[in-house]
Amino acid sequence: MPEDPITFAVVKNAMDAIVDEVAYTVIRTARSEIVKDVMDYSAAICDAKGEMVAQAKTIAQHLGAIPEAMAAVQARWGGQLAPGDAVVMNDPYSGGMHLPDIFMFYPVFEGGELLAWTVVICHHTDMGGRVPGSNAADSTEIYQEGIRIPPLKLYRAGVMDDTLSAMIGLNVRVPEIVLGDLRAQYAACQVGARELGALVHRYGVEGMRGHLAGLLDYAERMARAEIATWPVGIYRFTDHIDSDGLSEEPVPLTVAITVVGDGTLKVDWAGSSPQVRAAINSTLSFTKSNSFLSVRCALRGDIPNNAGVFRCIEVTAPEGCVLNPISPAPVAARALTGYRVMDTMFGALAQIVPDIIPAAGEGGNTVVCLGGRHPDNRPFIIVDMISGCWGGRPDQDGIEAITNPSQNLSNTPIEVLERQHPVRIEEYALVPDSGGPGRFRGGMGLARSYRLLAEDAVLQLRADRLRFAPYGLDGGEPGGVAANWLGEGNAREAIPGKVTMRMQRGQLLTHHQAGGGGHGPALARDPAAVALDVWNGKVSVDAARRRYGVVIENGRVNSIETARLRGQQQGERA
Repeated sequence: MPEDPITFAVVKNAMDAIVDEVAYTVIRTARSEIVKDVMDYSAAICDAKGEMVAQAKTIAQHLGAIPEAMAAVQARWGGQLAPGDAVVMNDPYSGGMHLPDIFMFYPVFEGGELLAWTVVICHHTDMGGRVPGSNAADSTEIYQEGIRIPPLKLYRAGVMDDTLSAMIGLNVRVPEIVLGDLRAQYAACQVGARELGALVHRYGVEGMRGHLAGLLDYAERMARAEIATWPVGIYRFTDHIDSDGLSEEPVPLTVAITVVGDGTLKVDWAGSSPQVRAAINSTLSFTKSNSFLSVRCALRGDIPNNAGVFRCIEVTAPEGCVLNPISPAPVAARALTGYRVMDTMFGALAQIVPDIIPAAGEGGNTVVCLGGRHPDNRPFIIVDMISGCWGGRPDQDGIEAITNPSQNLSNTPIEVLERQHPVRIEEYALVPDSGGPGRFRGGMGLARSYRLLAEDAVLQLRADRLRFAPYGLDGGEPGGVAANWLGEGNAREAIPGKVTMRMQRGQLLTHHQAGGGGHGPALARDPAAVALDVWNGKVSVDAARRRYGVVIENGRVNSIETARLRGQQQGERA
């Protein structure tokens, strides 16, 4: 650490403020709903070598992938960049994640030398390919998923490159939105560079280099010190994805976390499924990102969120497995696998730090994508990401209608969807009895339904946890499973979790998300808390009796009958 801790703290907080300002600029200038309303984007600042020194309060799931993407950028453009240049890339096999996530790297120069990078990653509404939204789970090779961009200059000395922008615009369904979001990324990167320049003016180039290096070292020391207190051993856990959507075979993810004892962790994914035909494969960069993030969630909150933490964690996955696929394996729906990576990691981490880790949540957001045309032939693409709930925590219930812990997303407001697209939202509610019973109940899953008002549209649905319910911890029970229906008139039929199909005018798509797992034995839950859940419509009177052993009569707990029933159920469950 630098000799002056006060200055060091000022710089640390200034870096956090700058990168958040970068993020706010994206929201203020973006064109797409998925960025400005759903907030599927992220921002970071890296030092000259490409190590992340600060990250915004955005999609943390993205940021652990920066090291490999940065390596690809530096290998191609090292020493060839000038002020005002910006490099973009989205190729999953060059350090990216999936094609809709476009990285933008903006070099920051001071005194003619490279000092840092500002980085903005946005999920773009469309990248071309066979399905609107470029996010289909049932593609079978990456060439079906859209336009692949290796590390290329989109901006040269502040001017957008006509050739690359024309190529992108011609290959996407909504070019004005995609190019508008790319311009927003560039504007945000410039804001970060401007504010870094102000810090350099105050502390000098060499002073800033020292502070950036110090921030990384500080985070590493703090993370190592805490990990060194964890019990030495190997901790294993397996969770499942229902299937890849092209077969009925479950897709297992298996992790072994080794606590070495010197402040180092080894995370090994050997034993996980081989890569699959469908597009739920996760690139190694994304697997690492979710592994890093899972560990970071188990550490104390005041450790800086930067790449210093990554130095303590070694992540490996066999080549050719679903977590380290070989090109041209499809990866468009890889976020689903990333969510399950975190669920699996949390299952292992719960054995190490049980007082911190919650039970499994909804299994990650559900993606509902509808693409078609307005009556005047203008294209529309809805990319709605439904954020659901957390599992029960060691000391509190799970939270409802909240982003998955791996992200910082928001549910798209109904008014925005209905104002901009030919769709009517007819239900947006919590699913009763979906939270896993426990001393601390799992959160309720969300229900959302979409009535198509256009003539027809392509529906791309990505959902999971229809078969493998979110697990409970410490005696807590699993959450409820997810379900999907497509209806017309008074009839409806169940449809799979991963499907691409056509919808017709008037049809109603309904999705029920899984509920979070419970934490602790259900019979240990305070009967008054169960009664409150019944009053709020989260738990039915029948479920209160069957699952919690609580008898509710006229809205109140019957204490005598509850004691009798719990005693009986305690013996049956022993």
